[in-house]
Amino acid sequence: MSKNSVIGEIAMELRRLQRSFDAFDEAAAARLGLNRTDLRCLDVVLAGGPLPAGRLSVALKLSPAATTTVIDRLERAGMVSRAPDPGNRRRVLVAATDAARSAETEIFVPVGRAGAQALQKYGPDELAVVLDFLRTAREVQEEQAARVRTSS
Repeated sequence: MSKNSVIGEIAMELRRLQRSFDAFDEAAAARLGLNRTDLRCLDVVLAGGPLPAGRLSVALKLSPAATTTVIDRLERAGMVSRAPDPGNRRRVLVAATDAARSAETEIFVPVGRAGAQALQKYGPDELAVVLDFLRTAREVQEEQAARVRTSS
């Protein structure tokens, strides 16, 4: 098989992988009664919270007003809570609730475990190549997203 042929197969597998991520996110959002933007926000809060609303706006690439709407929906769904920032009374911190942590344990932790288990078949050198590939692929995607945003 030629190098170009293998690169073409990798490109197709990446497209399939992206669709599988989309399908999982859609299923998780539906299971939690959320939309995809709300799920993205919840993921950011679970990974790095509690966070100021302004940092969520930046992370989600949403306006402050749109971010407030997302936080409102997540709060009504019982997934986040708001509290004053003890270090800055003008800021509000958004934190995951126990219900969000339960959803994380039920829905997202098993994905991480399954992925880690699947990677056990690779040796350290192979894992280093996989990691390098993933970082390279992410960088390419970020560059291309910036290209598309600025070309309009």
